[in-house]
Amino acid sequence: MDCSSCAKSIENHLNTLPFVKYVSVNFSTGKMKIEHTGKVEVIISEVSKIGYKASLLTKNQSLQNSKNKSESAPVILSGILIALGFIGSLSGVSSLLSTFVYTIAMGINGYKPVKSAYYAIKSRSLDMNVLMSIAAIGAAFIGEWLEGATVLWLFAIGNYLQTKSIERTRNSIQNLMDLAPPEAWVQVGTKIIKKPVEEISVGDIIIVKPGDKIPLDGEIIHGASSVNQAPITGESIPVDKEIGDTVYAGTINEHGSLKIKVTKVVEDTTISKIIHLVEEAQEQKAPTEAFVDKFASVYTPVVFILALAIILFPPLIGFGTWGEWFYRGLELLVVACPCALVISTPVAIVSAIGNAAKNGVLIKGGTFLEKAGLITAIAFDKTGTLTEGKPKVTDVKALHGSEKELLSIALTLEEYSTHPIAQSIVNYANNKGIQSKNGDMFKNIVGKGVQATIENEVYYAGNVKLFEEMNVSLVDVNQFVQELQNKGKTVVMIGTKNQLFGIIAVSDTIRENSVSALQLLKQSGLNQTVMLTGDNEATAKQIAEEANVNRYFSGLLPEDKVDAIKKLQKEGHKVAMVGDGINDAPALATADLGIAMGGAGTDTAMETADIVLMADNLEKLPHTMKLSRKTLTIIKQNIWFSIIIKLIALILIFPGWLTLWLAVLSDTGAALIVILNSIRLLKFKG
Repeated sequence: MDCSSCAKSIENHLNTLPFVKYVSVNFSTGKMKIEHTGKVEVIISEVSKIGYKASLLTKNQSLQNSKNKSESAPVILSGILIALGFIGSLSGVSSLLSTFVYTIAMGINGYKPVKSAYYAIKSRSLDMNVLMSIAAIGAAFIGEWLEGATVLWLFAIGNYLQTKSIERTRNSIQNLMDLAPPEAWVQVGTKIIKKPVEEISVGDIIIVKPGDKIPLDGEIIHGASSVNQAPITGESIPVDKEIGDTVYAGTINEHGSLKIKVTKVVEDTTISKIIHLVEEAQEQKAPTEAFVDKFASVYTPVVFILALAIILFPPLIGFGTWGEWFYRGLELLVVACPCALVISTPVAIVSAIGNAAKNGVLIKGGTFLEKAGLITAIAFDKTGTLTEGKPKVTDVKALHGSEKELLSIALTLEEYSTHPIAQSIVNYANNKGIQSKNGDMFKNIVGKGVQATIENEVYYAGNVKLFEEMNVSLVDVNQFVQELQNKGKTVVMIGTKNQLFGIIAVSDTIRENSVSALQLLKQSGLNQTVMLTGDNEATAKQIAEEANVNRYFSGLLPEDKVDAIKKLQKEGHKVAMVGDGINDAPALATADLGIAMGGAGTDTAMETADIVLMADNLEKLPHTMKLSRKTLTIIKQNIWFSIIIKLIALILIFPGWLTLWLAVLSDTGAALIVILNSIRLLKFKG
C-alpha cells in the first residue's frame, strides 16, 4: 500500500463480502485486523483481487514486505519500451509501431492499477488507482499513447520507490522483534539443552554466556556481569548486575556467565509489551492525520466532479475543442489524487514512534506525540522522579569519641529496624566496613526512634523530640541541627539519657541526571518546570534550588497534586506530569500529557501513562520533547508542500502548461519527497 486511500479501498472491498463482520486496514503499519467466518485463504485471495498481497501474521513474525528486486524488472522493461517508441517516432519509424510499443508498456504497468481500480469502483471507492487508470485510458482514447504510457510508468516508479521508503519505517518494529533471541540454553537436571523460547516456562533456569543476548526476563540466581540495557531503556552505559537483580529479554550480557531464573514467559516479557504498545501506537490516528484523511475524502470527489464538468461544459458552449478540454480534465483527475497530502502525517508519526522506542521511550500514539510538542509546563513528582526516592546519609558529626565509634553504635541500634532512614544508616555503616557491637533489649519508640542495651548501658537513636523529652542538653548542637533541617535533611541523634554522642543527617538525594535533564529542557525553550512534593516547605525549597526548577508546591497529598496541575492549566499552560505511574496516577490522568518513568521495572507505569521513559531517569525527556516538536515541524512542512504542489499544478492546467506526465510527476514525486522528509525522523538525535 502506498497511500491510506489504498487501505480504504481494501476495507471497502472486504466489507462487501457477506462473511466479513469487521475489517480495519492500517496503512502506517501495513496490517489488517479482520473478523470473519470464512477461510483465511479466501480473505488472502480477495485482497489479491484488488492488487495487493496479504499473508497471515504469526506470533513471532513481524510484517515482511513482499517487495523485492524482481518487482523493479517490469518498471525497467516498460521504461526501455517507452524510450524505444519515443526514439522510433523521432526517427520516422511507423507511428503504428510506436503505438504498439507504447501499448505493451501500458499493459505491463497498467495491469495492476486497472485491476485495483475495477474492484475499487465496485466497492464505491475513489482511490488513486481509479484516477490514474482513467487518465491513462483517456490519454490513449484521444491518441496520446506516449502520455498514457508515461503516466502509468511514472506511477509505477513512484509506487515502487514509495513502498521501499515506507518499508524502512515499518522495519522499526521488525528491529525491535529481532532483539530477543528465538532460542535459549536451559538447565534440565545436570544437562544444558537448547530450546525455543516459546517452550520455556516461568521458573526454568537459563544459562546466558558472555556476549549473548538475554532471551527472557528473569532474576539472576548465579553470577555477576555488566548488562547493556540500551535496547530496552536507551541507557548508553551498561548496568552492573548481580544475584537477585532483574534482567530483561533483548539486553546483552557483556562479561560474566549468568544463571537466570525465568520470571516471564515470552509473551509477557518487557520487550513483548514494548512491541505490542509500539504497534498499537502506530495504528492510532493522530488528530492531524484524522483531519487530513477527512479533508482528502471530500477533496478527491469534488475535484473528480470538477474534472467531469471541465470535460463536458466548455466544449458544449463552444469554448474550445472536445480534445483540448478532455485532456485538461484528465490532468485534473491526476491532480485530484491526494496521495502526498494523505501520506504527510502517518509516515512522520510512525518514524518518530520508532525512533523513540529505539531510544527507550514509549509513545502510545500520534495523539500524545503531537501533544508533547505543544507542552509549555512540566510538573515533576519529587520522590523517585527528581530524587532517588531512597534516603542516604549526607552528614556524620561525632561529638564524643571517633566517627567510627559513633557509626558502630548507630549500626547496632538500627540494624534490626525496617524503617527507610534506619536502613540508610545501616547501608552507610556497612559500606564503610564498620562492625556492630553486641546489643540486646531492642525496643522501638513509636514516632521517635529506637533503643538498645550496649555494654550494660541503654543507647538511643532518634529525633530531636526524643532527646528533648529525656532532658539531654542540646545547646551546643542546636544551630547545627537547625542548619541541617533548613536544608531539608532528617536529623538522627545518637546518645544516652545523659549524653549526646553524635548526629547523623539523612536526606533523599537528587538524581545525578535530573539537573542536566532540566537544564536541557530549559535550553530547548521549555521554561516552566514545576516540582510537586508532600515534603515540608524547607525541604521542598532546598530540593527545588538544587534541581533548578522554577516553582514548587509543597505539603501535597495525592489529590492536592491534581489541584496543582489544574492550577497550572488555569494559568494557560499545556501541562505534562512526570511521575512513577503508581502514586501519581490521578495527577498523570489530569495532566494534558502523563509521562511515567521506570517503565522497565513496573507494569503499572507502562499502563497508566501516555509516554513511558523505560529507564529510571529523566535523561530521555529532553530528547522526547525535541523529537515531538521536530515531528510537528515535519508534518507542517509536508502538508504545506503537498498543498502548494497541488495548487501550482491546478493553476498550470488552465493555460495549458501542464502535461499529463508532469501532473503524475507532481503527485508521485511530491509523495516521495514527503516520505523521504518524514523518514529523517528515524535518525533524529536531537
